Amino acid sequence: MPNPDNRADNVERLQEAIHNTMENLHEAEDFLAAHAGEMNSKDVRNLAAKNERRRRAIDGFREEIRDEVHDARDRLQ
Repeated sequence: MPNPDNRADNVERLQEAIHNTMENLHEAEDFLAAHAGEMNSKDVRNLAAKNERRRRAIDGFREEIRDEVHDARDRLQ
């Protein structure tokens, strides 16, 4: 029998994912600011691209939170 769909903590988990991703993003930005001149250009580009993917992931997490809030409102009505 499949597990029931328990969405009670989805928003909390998504907020934690946003927090962790933002933390990683800021650490990478700080690292680049301090060490980009010492790195080869390929590594700088790769890290910058990874940060762009992190920004898109954060946007996606926020959209999922909006969806969860909307779904919760629908369930209450």
